[in-house]
Amino acid sequence: VYNQFKSVENNQWHKDSIVNFVFSSTDTLQKNNIFITLRNNKDYEFSNLFLIVGIQFPNNYKIVDTLEYEMTTPEGRFLGSGISDIKENKLEYKTNVTFSIKGDYLISIQQAMRKTRDIEGLSYLEGITDVGVQIEKAK
Repeated sequence: VYNQFKSVENNQWHKDSIVNFVFSSTDTLQKNNIFITLRNNKDYEFSNLFLIVGIQFPNNYKIVDTLEYEMTTPEGRFLGSGISDIKENKLEYKTNVTFSIKGDYLISIQQAMRKTRDIEGLSYLEGITDVGVQIEKAK
């Protein structure tokens, strides 16, 4: 239904850089699954990833979630698909969602990573090359 990626400049995702995706919905009954899609390279140094993801509805109602995803196996191998240095991860965000209001929806994604015992978030998150959103009809 919807699949879009945006490149991260210099593969360094700034903590204040919010990646936005706008899509229109006219079907108020169809159930959908929403995924966050990420591509990372070998410079990604963490085993997990924290994201702040928001959905703004056409009536300006907004839902914001803080999410954590695993990025590596316990042995440190990157999860995701791809045979090169770039791995693509399809991360489940919301399932069986209906877009109950016709109009434009805004999904915003921001990284929220920090090092252990560090109060301030990382200024730049290295190794994320692309951020995307994928919306599929639920089966």
